Amino acid sequence: MKSYKIAVIKGDGIGPEIIDEAIKVLDAVSVKKEFELNYEEYLMGGAAIDITGEPLPKETIEGCLNSDAVLFGAIGGEKWDNLPRDKRPETGLLKLREALGVFANIRPVTVYDELTEASTLKESVVKGVDLTVVRELTGGIYFGQPRAIEGDRAYNTMVYTKEEVERIARVAFDIAMKRNKRVCSVDKANVLEVSQFWREIVQEVAKDYPEVSLSHMYVDNAAMQLVRDPKQFDVILTGNIFGDILSDEASMISGSIGLLPSASIGGRVGLYEPIHGSAPDIAGQGIANPIAAIASASMMLRYSLGEEKAANRIDNAIKRALREGYRTKDLSAFGAKEVCSTSEMGSIIAQYASEGS
Repeated sequence: MKSYKIAVIKGDGIGPEIIDEAIKVLDAVSVKKEFELNYEEYLMGGAAIDITGEPLPKETIEGCLNSDAVLFGAIGGEKWDNLPRDKRPETGLLKLREALGVFANIRPVTVYDELTEASTLKESVVKGVDLTVVRELTGGIYFGQPRAIEGDRAYNTMVYTKEEVERIARVAFDIAMKRNKRVCSVDKANVLEVSQFWREIVQEVAKDYPEVSLSHMYVDNAAMQLVRDPKQFDVILTGNIFGDILSDEASMISGSIGLLPSASIGGRVGLYEPIHGSAPDIAGQGIANPIAAIASASMMLRYSLGEEKAANRIDNAIKRALREGYRTKDLSAFGAKEVCSTSEMGSIIAQYASEGS
């Protein structure tokens, strides 16, 4: 039997609650005896600061690098907001991404038929939406040098290398090959030299994928089109800052941030996490939606472990639970047959996942 080492970082706020449910579902699919998962817990974020004084202890970095994948909940909260930037919880996550070498952030956005009413957009606009945002994660203006605040002015530098653009483009095209074979590269090539550079390199990479249709869109237009007609998109490829903004916009098409997972891949070890934050205001109440964390666990099986059948069982179990009317509090107004606690929703999905083939 195949055996995998999973580093688990539950984090802060609702992080422990939702990750417990993700593990519950993972254990349910592993009972098929196709593989075995061995978990080791590590600290990061506020929980790590409280115990070690650091947002990312060395032990966590080493443990993650010696694992097959990292499953992460959420970090942060008002308790740590006034700390210096290098000591805040979010700094721990940035450092972990850097240590793992993950450069591609993948955010699928799927609108479940049962939840089209949950979106603030018209049902005719959102029904059938199934797109993926591929965001470059370790370059661009967030990391470019020089950067500084100097008296009455401040500046940041947007930088991309040819290698950085090529590798993220290949991730997007590879994903498109398994989907509907369409990539829309989003940039600001009419204004920025970096975007002109980006567009030229993406066009070169596209030559290696003749089956994939490539289009280009300026980021301001892309922001508008995501609201006007999101179904036109299959795979959106874009840089760090544009991807940060567009992926959050796209996430709200589904109607609840509690539904959407993400994967950060491309380095030594993949990192899997829900896109939502730690929500300390509802922590410990048993009302957090665990679906995004469970779907992140499914992505972990698919992208890092190659366990496609098990990932499909989890995805189908989520759809079945929603189809049969099970909802957590955040979705209770939309076709709820039964309103479930965090743990109850996890148990229902785990049961359905164990029954799947």
